[in-house]
Amino acid sequence: MLIAREKRKTNIAEYILYIWQLEDLIRAFKFDLENISTALASQFDVDADTQIEIYEYYKNMVLMMQKEKLTTSGHIQAIRNISDDLNTFHFRLLNSGKDSQYVGLYQIAKPLLDEFRLKSNDVNQHDVDAALNSLYGIMLLKLQKREITTTTLEASKHISKLMAHLSKMFKKYEDNQLDID
Repeated sequence: MLIAREKRKTNIAEYILYIWQLEDLIRAFKFDLENISTALASQFDVDADTQIEIYEYYKNMVLMMQKEKLTTSGHIQAIRNISDDLNTFHFRLLNSGKDSQYVGLYQIAKPLLDEFRLKSNDVNQHDVDAALNSLYGIMLLKLQKREITTTTLEASKHISKLMAHLSKMFKKYEDNQLDID
């Protein structure tokens, strides 16, 4: 909860990826709140009230995932909504003409995202989902200590730059420091 809260404030893409990772951890713990609490919540050196708040956060995640029938895969609706909102912002930023750097980053990343969509057999993924899914896949491969080709690593760098810039601009927009209308 503490990490999620900080990531939501500072980098929306990292926040989404963090929640996806948390969803996978909850599945790995088979939705057992006791094990989740022991393994995840106890790692924070905080006061008793904050420990309770963290426990409640994990409990709510478990309940949401169960209610939405996400026991084997998928993402909670709230996170899908944020991803959709970020994709809408992505197109608004592209069409606004106010950020040539972002347009350039997107022109480099677009063929990579298209290739990822084809390889993942999900050509209907919007740009932000394709970017996040590709980055999450790389993260999982690294955690599993599996080999990643140089081409894939190079592609992930371009996609990562795109998402970092998009997140930075989204934060400015949320903080009323950017007008793209």
